[in-house]
Order: sequence, then structure tokens, then C-alpha cells
Amino acid sequence: MRIAEGVEMLELAEEGAAEGHAFCAALIWDEKDAVLVDTGVPGMLPVLKKALEKAGVPFPMINRVFITHHDFDHLGGLPEILETAEKKVEVLAHEAEKPYIEGKKNLLVKLEKVTKMLPAAEREKEINTYLSRQTVTVDTVVADGQELPYCGGITAIHTPGHTPGHLCLYVKKAKTLIAGDSTVAQDGRLAGPIDLFTVDMQEAYKSLAKLAEYDIENVICYHGGLVRGNIKEQIMELVKRTK
Repeated sequence: MRIAEGVEMLELAEEGAAEGHAFCAALIWDEKDAVLVDTGVPGMLPVLKKALEKAGVPFPMINRVFITHHDFDHLGGLPEILETAEKKVEVLAHEAEKPYIEGKKNLLVKLEKVTKMLPAAEREKEINTYLSRQTVTVDTVVADGQELPYCGGITAIHTPGHTPGHLCLYVKKAKTLIAGDSTVAQDGRLAGPIDLFTVDMQEAYKSLAKLAEYDIENVICYHGGLVRGNIKEQIMELVKRTK
């Protein structure tokens, strides 16, 4: 879905997925750069390539990938992208998320929260799957508020809470926020972070309030898709509910 000139929401759905259950990655591009934000799960490369072709940006044009955080559905497709690419693809993430992406640290507190209601055997299986996850090297770390010179300007916004190094991106020219999992969308409106999958809800809402400082007209939520209209008001309404 075209959001603005040079900004596309890529709806990546696993085979057999129900309608409305796509991962909503983002693509930012111009004549010099093609920047992908998040990658879906392993085995999703054919779906990604098809979405890129539909957007008019073939896979070989991708030269940078931002990872908002290291959850399986955001990072899982990256190793295959890096292995398949014909040229070097730069991987960028927030400095606090780098050790999790590279497998040097594990966020077991989050996994324990998500799996605590599962039977012991299933819980152990989920933990082992996480600990044996395929990892990648982060080439470039970005800091909170850093202005990146790609595609007319992208601002990195550190939004901890969901994970310690969760990152949002603000595309200036399109007044578009790429929100990762800092908030989900429901019925075309922002619905806030989901408690079950969030390490620190208090910090997550503090990060959400921080986003209201930006002039945002469009929000791409990885889960739930596009939200438009009265973004600042929607954010502040959510934040007020937590006080």
C-alpha cells in the first residue's frame, strides 16, 4: 500500500493466514537508497519479493534494513535476505537492541511472561527455540533522536518498553511513523502496546507519549496496519488511560 511518495507499507502474509493477519513491514526509497524496515518470519522471502515488485522496488535495490527489535516475526526473515542479496545490505538497529539481535543477550523475562500459561513441555520448547534462534550482525547502531540522511531524512526514535532497544522511525518527508510494536492498530485506530508481549508497560507508555512530539499524519503499525488522522490526539488519549 502506497502511503506517500517513496513510502510503502508491505503487507506480508504467511501462506494460509487469515485476512488481516499480515505483518506490515515498511519500505522507504528514493533514487539512491531502498530501506526495508523489519522482515517477517523465516521462509517469507518470496512473499517479500512479490510485495517489493508490486511497489516498483525490486529486491536487488534493497541496500539497508532496519530492525525495530529482535522478536522472531521482525528479525526472522533477515538471514535469508542477507544470504540471497547480491550486494552488501547494511543492518541497522538501536544500540540497546544490538546484543539481542546478535544473540549475545537473551530477553528471557519477556519469553517467560508470554509462555507462563503453557504446559511445561511447550514452554520449554518455546524457550529452547528462542535460545537457538538464528542471529545476525548489526552493522550500524543508531541513537535516540539521530537524524539519518536516507530518503530525505529518517529520525531514529528509541521507544523502550516492548523490548529494551525497541526502535521507531519517523520519515520526515511523508510525516509517517513506522511504529514497530510500540503500538498496534485496531479498526483503523491506535490501540497501544499489548501487555502480554511487552516487557515494561509503564516504560512503553512513556515511549508512546514521546511520539506525540512529532508531526505525524500516518502510522504504520506492524500488527494492524495503517492509521491516519488525529494521531497526536489518539496517542494522548491512550497515555491518559494509564494515569
